[in-house]
Amino acid sequence: MSMRVLSVRGVLPEHRHRQEEITESFATTLVEGTLERGVVERFHRNVCVETRHSVLPLESYARLGDFGRANDVFIRAGVELGGRAVVDALKDAGLTPSDVDYIVSCTVTGLAVPTLEARVAAQIGLRPDVVRLPLVGLGCVAGAAGIARLHDLLRGRPDGVAVLMSVELCSLTLQREDTSLANLVASGLFGDGAAAVVAVGAEHPLARFEHPARPEVLASRSRLYPDTERTMGWDVGPGGFRIVLDSSIPDLVRRYVGDDVRGFLADHHLSDDDLGWYVAHPGGPKVLEALQEALEVERDALAVTWDSLRRIGNLSSASVLHVLADTLADRPPPPGSHGLMLAMGPGFCCELVLLRAPGER
Repeated sequence: MSMRVLSVRGVLPEHRHRQEEITESFATTLVEGTLERGVVERFHRNVCVETRHSVLPLESYARLGDFGRANDVFIRAGVELGGRAVVDALKDAGLTPSDVDYIVSCTVTGLAVPTLEARVAAQIGLRPDVVRLPLVGLGCVAGAAGIARLHDLLRGRPDGVAVLMSVELCSLTLQREDTSLANLVASGLFGDGAAAVVAVGAEHPLARFEHPARPEVLASRSRLYPDTERTMGWDVGPGGFRIVLDSSIPDLVRRYVGDDVRGFLADHHLSDDDLGWYVAHPGGPKVLEALQEALEVERDALAVTWDSLRRIGNLSSASVLHVLADTLADRPPPPGSHGLMLAMGPGFCCELVLLRAPGER
């Protein structure tokens, strides 16, 4: 063991809406007169999302105006949500902000300099010598990649405490009067939320106390696919972030992910049959169906991910951390079993993280 996860906490903004309410708001305020309502309703229905959370009331989005105002909201609300997630996760782990040696932050839905974790540090009381590592631009893959980076850091500081903070306010990036297919899909799929993970190195005293909700991280692998830069990401313009989302993503998942997973497992003397549980990012129904094909598993293997998509939508980097929290709380893995966390994002890329539940088989 080189790292143990002590705590995972997800937080959501207070404004919760049924998908039908969001569809109505998007059709009447952001793309009014430029797109038929029936088209919006069909796309929103097909993404398999029932409810989502937003950082603002729905009626406020039409008044946001330019990118600067939206980004001001991102900073203000992002610091509040991210700080709350970190404090809650530390309390759950029996630690305080002054115990933290490293903080890694990830976001792709706003810009802040100083970055969000620096602003949170001052508010919650992190030490002045805390080591900060902001991850900006990794998008949906950053939740899994962030855990992998905690693992890298704690291998070099085995008695240390590291925190991952993810903040994604996707609703602030929706473009007005943008009738592109990508913006239409995004308007029905993405939600707002944050999450935090607390982990310790193998020589930290808390690493010795095994608990069903405290898995070990054994290894990780990053994979960047060739000639896929325009598959997913942002184009930045006067209105802010304009989403790039290509329809080829499910095909890329089918083409690459299965072999990548099997090769990763083989390098650790494991096979598909040795995996007892999965923590997958809810990229959307077509992506999840492609992932099931690539992994050669039934829908139930990704049941927690499907449920997260239904309840809160895709939260970009925070989503896979919510899925991890839900898995550990509601479907604790069998003692000693291996699990796989995986997510994909701009690049186009994939991150794999090998987990093991505490205890003996």
